[in-house]
Amino acid sequence: MKNLSIKLKITLWYTAFMALLIVLSLAALFSISSVRVLSDARTRLKNTVLQAFREIDYEDGLLTFDDDINYLEEGVSISVYDTGGYLLYGRVPAGFSGAPTLIMDDLRQVGSGQDYWYVYDSCQSVEGYGNLWIRGVASHTRSDAVLRIITNAALILLPFFVALIALGGYLITARALRPLSAMTETARAISEGNDLTRRIRLGKGKDEAHILAYTFDQMMERLQSAFESEKQFTSDVSHELRTPVAVILSQCEYASQADTPPEELRGSIGVITNQARKMSALISQLLTLARADSGKQKLQYELINLSELAEIIAEEQGIAAEQKQITLEADIQPEILLRADETMMMRLFINLISNSITYGKQGGHTRITLSADEEEITGSVQDDGIGIPADQLDKIWQRFYQVDQARTLADGSGSGLGLPMVKWIVSAHGGTIGVTSRLGEGSCFTFRLPRRINEPERLPSGGIPGQ
Repeated sequence: MKNLSIKLKITLWYTAFMALLIVLSLAALFSISSVRVLSDARTRLKNTVLQAFREIDYEDGLLTFDDDINYLEEGVSISVYDTGGYLLYGRVPAGFSGAPTLIMDDLRQVGSGQDYWYVYDSCQSVEGYGNLWIRGVASHTRSDAVLRIITNAALILLPFFVALIALGGYLITARALRPLSAMTETARAISEGNDLTRRIRLGKGKDEAHILAYTFDQMMERLQSAFESEKQFTSDVSHELRTPVAVILSQCEYASQADTPPEELRGSIGVITNQARKMSALISQLLTLARADSGKQKLQYELINLSELAEIIAEEQGIAAEQKQITLEADIQPEILLRADETMMMRLFINLISNSITYGKQGGHTRITLSADEEEITGSVQDDGIGIPADQLDKIWQRFYQVDQARTLADGSGSGLGLPMVKWIVSAHGGTIGVTSRLGEGSCFTFRLPRRINEPERLPSGGIPGQ
């Protein structure tokens, strides 16, 4: 059975069950018919004997018997006896060896095996004569003939019924399992041709087959998306690492020259150090993103003073802001407590503030706000920099995405991982983040976090947006 297809297995089980059901039904029908036929035979025999008394007269000292007495019922033999058991009229069927003992109103079976008879005796008074006995004898063959017809009909029709059931079961099963065949063909096509765009697309339906097909299509959508994201991710990582690796190699080759002046040698070492730090930061972010994708990035919840943390980060970022003559303004509500991962909250503020400085205009402003009520904490970082086109706002959360080359500085800063990291941090803490921006006027990033003081019941997890 293991080597048979599901379609054939279901057909065989269905056919076997229906065949068994038909056999049981025919057996029950045969049993009921047997009882019914025998009951009718006995009733006819009894009625024939009683009717025979009406065919007997006694006149002028003689008993007269109507000639119809032997033709009252086909297959029934009538014989008339006196009270002493002597045959007066009628005939006994050939082969009947029943005892002549007469028993009043007794319907019985005489004989055994395949050779038996139904016998009924009755005694009534004939006017002017006295009591007479009439015996009716009927062979079982007529009753058995009816049962034989029923049996033969059942034996002839049973194979046709079973064949019809098997054919119908096969067709019904084939139609019901058609989505499985479609899924098999789709999976085979994907396996042989690596075409992840193939779908079953059964259409609308609420049965298990349509639900399974829809689930399969959804799974393929996720697999295709994950596969394409992986290819894009690999391409982006290769691209991002190619530049610092090339710079390091070129500086190493230059520094290895014997006639390189000490000042330029120190400059090359500085460039190598800077590029190595960038690569280290990039790899660190990539590892964090990878752990987040797999759900293995654990958040270390502790009660932190978010106000102090934001002020410290703003002060540290002030040095970078001064280099572009950007004024940092902080409007932070004091003593905002939150149970969160302190390292992730630091990354949140660092990425948002450094992003505003990186893409802020020379001599511009960056405003940092943080406030809270009883239910949530609201923070924002607003700049008056180059802004983001409206049709690009949804794409900035994608990894390595940059609006255009103008947003990437000459030194290669800005890997395109900061904002995806920010979005995941906020989401992992149960919050939301959004952005409003106008090209040439600046951008404002606003996040909202639920104000948790106690340990959260469930640690949030999930992948990074933009995959």
